[in-house]
Amino acid sequence: MHRPKEKRERALGERLMLKGERCASPKCAAVRKPYKPGVHGPKKRRKALSEFGRQLQEKQKFKLSYGIDDRTLRSLFERAEKKTGSTAAGLLEFLERRMDNVIFRMGFANSRLRARQLLVHGHIFVNGRRTRSPGMVVKAGDKIAFRPESKNIRLAKDLAETLKKYEAPPWILLDKEKIEGEILSLPQDTPPPFEINLLVESFSK
Repeated sequence: MHRPKEKRERALGERLMLKGERCASPKCAAVRKPYKPGVHGPKKRRKALSEFGRQLQEKQKFKLSYGIDDRTLRSLFERAEKKTGSTAAGLLEFLERRMDNVIFRMGFANSRLRARQLLVHGHIFVNGRRTRSPGMVVKAGDKIAFRPESKNIRLAKDLAETLKKYEAPPWILLDKEKIEGEILSLPQDTPPPFEINLLVESFSK
């Protein structure tokens, strides 16, 4: 049984922005209850973790934040390990190139979960063809847009105004008026959201 997303964030002691704007508001559970969930209520401090515990915690953060399971994360790690250069940088690149993350980074959705829903419901075109795969890995030159018939849904109509204040990462060219974008290059020098070296260590044993 899946635990509520905000309870899992509290357990990790990290705001993972799993619910979009709510996570940045006073309604966020991590703001209202900045302590681990449990029947005993707040404690003065969190118990110090072992090295293994820290690695496990970072793995959970990446899995929850990017909306993937352990098997998918390990598969991405194995692909990154085969690339030249830093395995940590390669792993972060593959995470960022996932289609659900790209939709999120383009500002088309306020969370990766919402981006996944747009994809699964068939609202997104890649290079003129519909894709429903959140795990599709984009490449330089890919063009992403809403399916023409989906531009009438409420979210798409509101995006033109929302995107005026949004800045996409430098590897994405975003046309805010047409609500479409192009992958200019593979993501590089992306600041890792968590301790990715601990994640790599957990898989390297």
